[in-house]
Amino acid sequence: MSEAKWIETPGWIDDHDVEFSDLVGNTLVSVEQGSARDGDALEFTTTGGDRYVMWHRQSCCEDVNLNEIVGELGDLVGARIESAEETSNSGDVVGDEFGSTETWTFYTIRTIKGTVMLRWYGSSNGYYSESVSFAKMVEGSYK
Repeated sequence: MSEAKWIETPGWIDDHDVEFSDLVGNTLVSVEQGSARDGDALEFTTTGGDRYVMWHRQSCCEDVNLNEIVGELGDLVGARIESAEETSNSGDVVGDEFGSTETWTFYTIRTIKGTVMLRWYGSSNGYYSESVSFAKMVEGSYK
């Protein structure tokens, strides 16, 4: 079993957060799944050399993970991204008397080669963020 790739993320600085839809029109040379300091991460690299990362900024008492990938990440490489959409659904955990919440966030990416859906799941005590971050990495600004 091989080790997961370590993916560097910008930490708590939100300066480089971008919309997931910013991927539209780009062609990827790689998509890599790995780990960041806070858990699961994906790294997207474009033909222009831009690098984007997707992960959750861990705060305290929440748990956010890449729960499932539907489709082949390889279908995103070498073809122009036609659409990149984010949808989410959140609410209280049924039957929980302590106010716990959960969030499902779906990211769908389409190219002419195929469609990939990334399903993230987050849960917390209702106070902490269950969101997924998406940032454009800028060399030297996050070290």
